[in-house]
Amino acid sequence: MNKLLKQVLLVCVCLFALTGQAIADSLSNAKRAYHAKDFAKAASLYTPLAKQGNAQAQLNLGLMYDNGQGVTQDYKEALKWFQLAADQGNADAQFNLGMMNGRGEGVHQDYKEAVKWYQLAAKQGNAYAQFYLGVMYDNGQGVPQDYKKAVKWYQLAAKQGNAYAQLNLGMMYDNGQGVPQDYKEAVKWLLLAAKQGDAKAQANLGVKYDKGQGVPQDYALAYMWVSIAAVNASASELKQLAASYRDSIAKKMTTQQIAKAQQLAKKCTAKKFKGC
Repeated sequence: MNKLLKQVLLVCVCLFALTGQAIADSLSNAKRAYHAKDFAKAASLYTPLAKQGNAQAQLNLGLMYDNGQGVTQDYKEALKWFQLAADQGNADAQFNLGMMNGRGEGVHQDYKEAVKWYQLAAKQGNAYAQFYLGVMYDNGQGVPQDYKKAVKWYQLAAKQGNAYAQLNLGMMYDNGQGVPQDYKEAVKWLLLAAKQGDAKAQANLGVKYDKGQGVPQDYALAYMWVSIAAVNASASELKQLAASYRDSIAKKMTTQQIAKAQQLAKKCTAKKFKGC
């Protein structure tokens, strides 16, 4: 009897191993199809896995419905798959579920529900969820406005390298919201975000150099960062503001200083902001 039981258990273990390997292979094939931009194939591979309860497949299928890749864009269907994966504790799905609720995509806009899912993902270390949770506390959406809590979540995301969080954290120190005003600390975080290509951080860093706040006043570096922001900004309003501010700084500079600043901007951009 014991021998027969051991044989049955061995068969079960082998079947589980084979099933696990088959799922891993299917996920791998779906991922390859996705990266090859064969979205329809990727969706067809993720769908049966998602229906079997695989959280990663559910997340990825949700993303494909969210973005309309390989399937017709359908926010409600995206929400359904995110919910299933989120209920299994998938942090990325929890974050995306928070986004859907916050934006009112596939569901009525509900900031409190968004906060709920951001918190679950943030506590698992998801940097984007930490950033957005900071935004919710910063703006008082779904929770009472609380700058200290906003700073807490911005810090956690910023330390993971999230440029948006680094920018916002820099501005919190700049304005003295949730923390004592500290221009040096503001510059520290703005610089980290600026080096990742964030145009808002680049523009604000230029302002710090222009005013000599947290750094020695340096018109050349102020001109450099604001010029870079004017080029990098995707929003036309920020692009115009940066260009206008650059021109106002130029009025304080000599022709030689402007030429030097322009050269610094070219070198900094060419090096992808390393060592700037």
